[in-house]
Amino acid sequence: MKSEFVNLSVNDGTQMRAYVARPDGKPRAGLIVFQEIFGINSHIRDVTERFGRQGYLAIAPELFHRSGPGFESGYTDMGPGFAHMQQLTDAGLEADIRAAHQWLSDAGESKICSTGYCMGGRVSTMAAITAPLACAVSYYGGGIAPNQMNPGLLDRLKDLKAPMLFFWGGLDSHIPQESVQKVTAALTAAQKNYTNVVFSFADHGFFCDQRASYNPQAAALAWPLTLAFFETHTTGQTQPARA
Repeated sequence: MKSEFVNLSVNDGTQMRAYVARPDGKPRAGLIVFQEIFGINSHIRDVTERFGRQGYLAIAPELFHRSGPGFESGYTDMGPGFAHMQQLTDAGLEADIRAAHQWLSDAGESKICSTGYCMGGRVSTMAAITAPLACAVSYYGGGIAPNQMNPGLLDRLKDLKAPMLFFWGGLDSHIPQESVQKVTAALTAAQKNYTNVVFSFADHGFFCDQRASYNPQAAALAWPLTLAFFETHTTGQTQPARA
């Protein structure tokens, strides 16, 4: 697996840096990895590389490239990340999604998936609305249901173009279960193909091993589910349980 930063041209005239993990040999599929509010930091780079080692051509676009090129932070001060997040627009994010998708397509990938964490979970959901994905995964995506900072995406879920897998923490005070239920109700009403997983014992950010809220058990369960979801929707291969 090799990793590097690349520069992408976005159709609004901006340039966007992205972190790429290239697997050895022919990739299984293309994968877009959407960041938390902390930028393309060491955790997001590590996750991108993990997917690269699993055989995916993985790219993590820098979503704050308009307001803070190169920004990254740790997990003790959320203020700077929130400041950048508040400057994002859905139109800008859709342009970024298309740029990352086009980069993978130009690299020869016909099957492309996405995943995202926290803020990136919302963007991964947007990606399944915006681009022709094989499937998408959202980890504790804030702002899919309305909150005090975001009007949400509930009215757009009817336009999902791909199956989705959602992960949530049952102890997450940032995204209460009432918000999760609004998301699943909208998906059900729109008759969308989705899978919903709530870890009752996990908090927000449970997958990130650099956060105080990291939950090793939930992370260990979510990882193979994520890989199986990608495998199923990019190859159609399943392995039924034996009696």
